[in-house]
Amino acid sequence: MSVDTATVRHIAKLARIAVTDAEVESLAPELSNILGWIEQLGEVDVSGVAPMTAVIPNRLRLREDEVTDGGIREDVLKNAPVAEHGFFAVPKVIE
Repeated sequence: MSVDTATVRHIAKLARIAVTDAEVESLAPELSNILGWIEQLGEVDVSGVAPMTAVIPNRLRLREDEVTDGGIREDVLKNAPVAEHGFFAVPKVIE
């Protein structure tokens, strides 16, 4: 597939990327090469290959669901620059 300069300008406009005329001239063949590689990937027969999310099998390492020592609010609030009513006080961010 061949990408012309008008297509590059259109893609840049959609992506909201400012490109100069020199960049447009250099991007056109690069995008054509990328689309050529994608077309080659489309020609590969993957009918017998199962879909996968990773190359190696991954298993989530789960930890036991156990109760930890709670009730250390005062110790945690010692790290706060400002604490009010048992909570971290933060500056107002909504105007």
